[in-house]
Amino acid sequence: MAKIVNLKGYRTRAVEQKGFGPWHKRFEESYGEKTRLSDLSERTLYLLALPGEDSAVAFYELIMGILGLGAAPKFYYLDIEEQMMVVDIHLFLADQVRFEMTRRLGWLDNFYCERYRLLEMVQDFNKVKARCKDNHPVLAESHPDYGAYKKLTMKDREVFIRRMFPKALETFKERPGS
Repeated sequence: MAKIVNLKGYRTRAVEQKGFGPWHKRFEESYGEKTRLSDLSERTLYLLALPGEDSAVAFYELIMGILGLGAAPKFYYLDIEEQMMVVDIHLFLADQVRFEMTRRLGWLDNFYCERYRLLEMVQDFNKVKARCKDNHPVLAESHPDYGAYKKLTMKDREVFIRRMFPKALETFKERPGS
């Protein structure tokens, strides 16, 4: 009797392995198809939120693996359109990681992208980015600067929150597990 193969499940496992395999080694934690930003450990979230080469390479590993573009060191051999796509996704994911970090500090009530799985954010990047762009993060009313935030236009509110990232990184670093 022939064995029936679930092709969708097989493809998903292959994408999981290519995308999250390097992260298993890098962060010594398990991730998979259902992983959301909220599932990342404090330590991993902090390392990904840091600006610089190490976090960029980690994002490239994930993105290029999920999209089947090869290992991160092959980034510079991609054609320019693929490089730009990887960079765009990287910058988007880095922002979402920082929003998650800020949410964990209790500074944000919510942010729209927290509902998506990492796999979705990469595979359906254009759709997810458009939805998140139309739904800005919301500063918690309990934040000391909420009064100033509330007076701003919607676009300026997002900029206000982004300006909090350096202080959020500092504060988050002091938390146990970061």
